[in-house]
Amino acid sequence: MSDEVKVEDQSQEAQETAVSQAEAEHALNNVAVLKKGATVKGKIVKVDADQAFVDIGYKYDGVIPVRELSSVSLNDAAQAVELGQEVELKIVSINDAKETLVLSKRVVDNEKAWETLQGQLESKEIIEAAVAEVVKGGLVVDIGVRGFVPASMVERQFVEDFSSYKGRTLRLRVKEIDREKNKVILSQKDILDEEFETNKKKIIEGLQVGQVLDGTVQRLTQFGAFVDIGGIDGLVHISELAWQHVEQASDVVKEGDKVKVQILKLDPSNDKISLSIKATQDGPWSNVERDFKAGDIVTGTVKRLAAFGAFVEVAPGVEGLVHISQIAHRHIGTPHEVLKEGQEVQVKILEINLAEKRVSLSIKDTEDAPEAPAGAAAPSSVGKPERERQPRGDRDRGNSASHQKEIAGNENVSLSNQGLSMTLGERFGDKLAKFKK
Repeated sequence: MSDEVKVEDQSQEAQETAVSQAEAEHALNNVAVLKKGATVKGKIVKVDADQAFVDIGYKYDGVIPVRELSSVSLNDAAQAVELGQEVELKIVSINDAKETLVLSKRVVDNEKAWETLQGQLESKEIIEAAVAEVVKGGLVVDIGVRGFVPASMVERQFVEDFSSYKGRTLRLRVKEIDREKNKVILSQKDILDEEFETNKKKIIEGLQVGQVLDGTVQRLTQFGAFVDIGGIDGLVHISELAWQHVEQASDVVKEGDKVKVQILKLDPSNDKISLSIKATQDGPWSNVERDFKAGDIVTGTVKRLAAFGAFVEVAPGVEGLVHISQIAHRHIGTPHEVLKEGQEVQVKILEINLAEKRVSLSIKDTEDAPEAPAGAAAPSSVGKPERERQPRGDRDRGNSASHQKEIAGNENVSLSNQGLSMTLGERFGDKLAKFKK
């Protein structure tokens, strides 16, 4: 009985061995035959710094060198793949004798990328990509192929240092492709410009003339300052920076300053906004009535000299006119004989006209009149030629015509009768002296 059991056990073992051998032979016969250049799919099973291992269902695992993981330079394979990730690969080389299988993810990604880039160029599709490298002249991104973003196409404003951009994700648009040269140019600036223009139109539609807003000085020019008022810039002309005369914008503001501005003019068709800083501030005339009155003697600064007189600033932004007849007790032919710009002088306020924002001043009324020489007689009209005894209005008309236009256009000055008055002695003193001889 025992011999029979032995025979049965041996027979069963032989059958199992035969099945195992048959299954092994079948499995070997069904192992895929891999060739260089074939495309396969697999799963990442291990990631080292310089390579990644992948199971493609072959009798041994394949390896992807770090240089074959991406079209851009990588420091670590983990920058491109992770454990368990499904990948599509191209066979670079295979050697069953040495059980080496080299694969490339880069080649497959590259082939797929060129298929879609032309469509993205034509449709102006927005794509996203992380900055892989910061190089001279711009940024490198991996979009299946090596993409280049020139420095001028990264932001709307100038960027001096791009070192912080590595790893940052950008929104890009394909600008130019050349497969033969393996060249792809992309731009983020185009997208930002379009968004800015759209946003600007919406903002302008919500603005009104006279509106007061908070702003930030963006940049200075020879003719004023551009101020950001919430996503768009408006121009503050140099004449609107301050109530006093401004030589250059940097005398009043600097880039980054927070300022209040008032909207003076809107031009939506040309996307232009005119702003004013001084309109949000108390004008120089707001305290004139409190600080000055007719008859006061104050210190001022000569700002400008003209043929008919001198403009003297008595407070920031407040100028008055000292008519030539009110500069000195003696007769002078031009204010330059007595005054110079920048000179400090004592002036007497003759008249204040708040309605017209004008002030008339006198220098000579702050000084004692010189004593007449002993024995000198007061000037008389007796014996004057007929042409010198014509009505004063006719005589003054010609002299004043040359400067009335300038005075009328200057909101800081006013000419009262007193400020324009001129005695006959002052006007004809020299001529009388000639007749006496």
